[in-house]
Amino acid sequence: MEFRFKAGTVPMLLSMPHVGTDIPDEVAHALAPCARALADTDWHLTRLYDFAEALGISVLSARWSRYVIDLNRPPEDTNLYPGMDTTGLCPVDTFGRESLYLPGKEPGTAEVERRLARHWRPYHDQLRAELDRLLALHGRVLLWDAHSIASTVPRFFEGRLPDLNFGTAEGKSCDPGLEQAVVDVARAHGKFSIAVNGRFKGGYITRHYGRPHENVHAIQLEMCQCLYMDEAAPFAWRPEAAAGVQPLLAQMVGAALEWVRT
Repeated sequence: MEFRFKAGTVPMLLSMPHVGTDIPDEVAHALAPCARALADTDWHLTRLYDFAEALGISVLSARWSRYVIDLNRPPEDTNLYPGMDTTGLCPVDTFGRESLYLPGKEPGTAEVERRLARHWRPYHDQLRAELDRLLALHGRVLLWDAHSIASTVPRFFEGRLPDLNFGTAEGKSCDPGLEQAVVDVARAHGKFSIAVNGRFKGGYITRHYGRPHENVHAIQLEMCQCLYMDEAAPFAWRPEAAAGVQPLLAQMVGAALEWVRT
């Protein structure tokens, strides 16, 4: 299977495109030793969002590492943040600018097309099909795109990233009332720093599928990994830290679900 999926009953789909850790043999042989750490994975998100299925939320998560192909990039590999540094559809380096491939082993055009067909399109076909199913059942639907990243990545932003980074494509991917409902919960909690459409405005999934005028709403949450895990290898889960943020995460998801159901 190219992804992991469980259908739910409520008008909400949770997508986790960067949690995958598998690398197929035909890609693994070309990778440099630094790739083995899978450092840029959105570690432990399935565990952090393990309350979702009990709420009846559909859950779609990646199997393959983003080092194989990035499911949150456009298929034509355009830069989502023009003028800013970013990794591509089939990344050739890590967030720390280490080369992912052995010399001369970087994927060419034909290999990128193969990965698109084999790994990228099945995930997006399932995502589209589930949004369509839920929309037909409920009349409107919410896509929550879940991400996490190290709190300090000089390549992409200066200093330390805010704890919770909400992206709605500058308000284009969801109704402002939905954005407000979620962000209000986070602000009322008071413990974590917040940014809305700051450095992270939503990737391809949020921007492409969010169509509020068609009753499909999308919001991305990019969390600092230090809130629930060690940011250095072996990237261990920190139960006490996670216990401090997981209830808020459930409250935010609950507020989003309540909004889309009313």
